[in-house]
Amino acid sequence: MDEQTIVAGVRTGDSAAERALYEANVDMVYRLAYRMAGDDDQARDFTQDTFVRVFERIEQFRGDAALSTWIRAIAMTVILNGLRKVKRLRERETDLDVAAHVGSPDRQAEPDLKQRLREAVGSLPEKYRAVFVLHDVEGYTHDEIGTVLKMPAGTSKAQLSRARAKLRQSLAEFAGEAAI
Repeated sequence: MDEQTIVAGVRTGDSAAERALYEANVDMVYRLAYRMAGDDDQARDFTQDTFVRVFERIEQFRGDAALSTWIRAIAMTVILNGLRKVKRLRERETDLDVAAHVGSPDRQAEPDLKQRLREAVGSLPEKYRAVFVLHDVEGYTHDEIGTVLKMPAGTSKAQLSRARAKLRQSLAEFAGEAAI
């Protein structure tokens, strides 16, 4: 099925078209959600929420951009809103294991680079992380990122540069320790 046929079918409630749209895009949405959230359960929830919204709003798809670009834009909105909600909820939580060790000078072993990189990416501001993941991990152009995140391509480039600088700063200490 081509894109126009799929969209027309979804608009009329054709389950085969809905399945085709889902299967053609679910991996892309999940990868994006996982890379932004860093958690399988959250990524699955964000993926499901994205497709609920896609099917609810299919009438709004004008065809100005590719269907996958439109779905990516919805996914980024769902993911960023979901991450904000999770962040608000987590700020209210207290980890009892951490509280039990308050004041103890136990030093944890240094995590490996992959973990440090994951943490560094996770600590980036949401917009920087979104641009970094879309460009450096997923391979999108700045024009595509601009369409998805509703920003000029120049803003995407600037945010990518800032994200990379923050990552270099975050990982500099680890690189120095590793060199010793």
